Amino acid sequence: MTFEQMAALGVLAAVVFGLVQGRLRADVVALTGAAVLLVTGVVRPVEVQEAFASPAIVALASLFVLAYAIELSGFLGLLIRMGARLCARIGAAGLWLVIGLCGGASAFLNNTPIVVLAAPVVKDVAGSLNLDPKRFLIPLSYVTIMGGACTLIGTSTNLLVNDMARSAGQPVFSMFEITPVGLVIAVVGGLYLYFLGGRLLAPARDRAEPAPNRVQTGDGLLGDLKLFKVDKPLDRRKAVLSVGVFVAVVTTAALGWAPIAAAAFAGAVLLILIGVITPDEAYAGLRPEVLLLIAGMVVVGLSIELTGLAASGASALIEVIRPLGPLGALIILYGVTLFATELLSNAAVAVLLTPIAVALAESLGVDPRPFLVTIMMAASAAFATPFGYQTNVLVYETGGYTYMDFLRIGVPLNLISWVAGALAIPVFFPF
Repeated sequence: MTFEQMAALGVLAAVVFGLVQGRLRADVVALTGAAVLLVTGVVRPVEVQEAFASPAIVALASLFVLAYAIELSGFLGLLIRMGARLCARIGAAGLWLVIGLCGGASAFLNNTPIVVLAAPVVKDVAGSLNLDPKRFLIPLSYVTIMGGACTLIGTSTNLLVNDMARSAGQPVFSMFEITPVGLVIAVVGGLYLYFLGGRLLAPARDRAEPAPNRVQTGDGLLGDLKLFKVDKPLDRRKAVLSVGVFVAVVTTAALGWAPIAAAAFAGAVLLILIGVITPDEAYAGLRPEVLLLIAGMVVVGLSIELTGLAASGASALIEVIRPLGPLGALIILYGVTLFATELLSNAAVAVLLTPIAVALAESLGVDPRPFLVTIMMAASAAFATPFGYQTNVLVYETGGYTYMDFLRIGVPLNLISWVAGALAIPVFFPF
């Protein structure tokens, strides 16, 4: 093993340990790892620069601004309030309809503000209907997570995997290319939550003690409803313009007229120029802790690829699973990703496993695309713990859940999504 490989492996182990331990912020851990790799010469300054200026970072930052503008306009809050009035008329079915609509919105907007605005409404409406809110709040989080996996822009994970695939010489994904697979998993998972998941939580009538106002997620970010709540009175002009620009950005990218990074960046700048959002508000919506976490992890992942560790790992893995063929390899990769994303951030898992997925597919002599979609779907499926995903933290606090509540409903959902994904991916992305 060369010095570069030992250094890259040591930094990877240290970063994983830091993320699991959770004493330092995840973005600080990732940036420290990137700095060590740069100082030791494992990666070059130009490669670090490319990571921080990658299309995924530009697209994600711009999409944060676009989504924040929609939040500040009051449009998202209006939709949630309309859903609450519908619930009051049709009962529990209305709550599930609101949850489904939140999942649909998460395919295009960041799901954290959606859950922040919807969770208190769902809790209050459920109480007014003499229903246990615990039946609905965890499903709200899970449905928005699954909804986010349905489009290229629905989650940072998908954008990141797409960007790393591009760097590895693979063709990029279009806006809705992964939607069929995401919808299969979301529909199957949603049916489980509707018919079984809520019932597993319903008997627990005794309320657990509320979690602390600030608790740390698996990716080291802090969850606090008060930090995110931006429900504003509706400003019709800003709502129309912000939603219109967002639709134009999505349409432009979906039709292939411009890359998503270029379209989203132009849209964000346009919102500032026409006065929908001020420059200070745009900066406030950027969420730099997420962007820096992803950039730092891209550098760490790049070192695994550049030093040949990804190819070596794939070679070792292929010797074990070669008799199972491509489908067996995909199933195992899905399971490994599912397990890893419960311990690390989804961005970290995507960065670490994407190069291995490409190398694994090439070793098997098949198209890497099904394996890349596997990473996209499985890296977002953090259902088994309250700290694996930001929205889980938010409903954990709001609903007063216990850790076992998430295990009881989340582990079966992990298994269901694993089976659904393993069956759907080869259908829409043949080997």
